[in-house]
Amino acid sequence: MIDPHRFYLFLVAAFLLSISPGPGMLYVLARTLHGGRAEGLASTLGTAVGGLVHVLAATLGLSAILMSSALAYGILKYAGAAYLVFLGCKTILASRQPLELAAAPAAASGNPFRQGILTEALNPKTAVFFFTFLPQFVNPVGPVAWQFFLLGCISVTMNSLADLAVAYFSAPLARSLATNPRLRRTQQGFCGSALIGLGAYVAVSGEK
Repeated sequence: MIDPHRFYLFLVAAFLLSISPGPGMLYVLARTLHGGRAEGLASTLGTAVGGLVHVLAATLGLSAILMSSALAYGILKYAGAAYLVFLGCKTILASRQPLELAAAPAAASGNPFRQGILTEALNPKTAVFFFTFLPQFVNPVGPVAWQFFLLGCISVTMNSLADLAVAYFSAPLARSLATNPRLRRTQQGFCGSALIGLGAYVAVSGEK
C-alpha cells in the first residue's frame, strides 16, 4: 500500500505543480481566449486524455524497473528529487519573465479535443515528468503497478481541474497574469520555493 506520509507529500507537490502556470495551462488559456469557453473545455479534456497515455506508459515501465532492480529504483528516486528542485528553480526564474500567450501552441485551427490529446501525448517533457516524479512516492513493498497508476491519475485530475478553472475564468485570469507581474511573481515564487523544499526533503528522507 502507499505510505501515508509520502502520499501527503505527493498531494502537496501535485497541487503546487497543478496551479503553476506551465505550457499545458497556457495552452488551455490561449485556446479559450481564441475560441471561447467551449474550446477551452474541449482542450482541457484532450490534454487529460493525453496525460493518461503517459500515466499508462509510466505504470508499465516504472513497475518493471522497480520489480527488477532496487538500484534502478533508487536512481529514479534521486533523479525525481533533483527534477523537483529543477522545476522549482525554473518556476522562480519564469516568474521574472513577461507572460507571452502567443508562445502557447493554441493559435492553430483544428479540433481542440484532438489537438489537446496530441499536444500532451506527444510532449516528451510530460513523459520525463511522470518517469521522474512518481517513483518518489511509491512504496516498493507491495503492488506497485496500481500505485503508479493511482498517483498518475490523481496528478492528471489535479492538472485538469486547474485547467478547467482557467477555461472558466479565462478573461480575468489572463488580465491578472499579464498586467499584475507582482501577483504572478509572488505565486510562482512561493510554488517554486515549495517544490525545491519538497525535492530536497524527498532526497534526504529515508524509507518508512
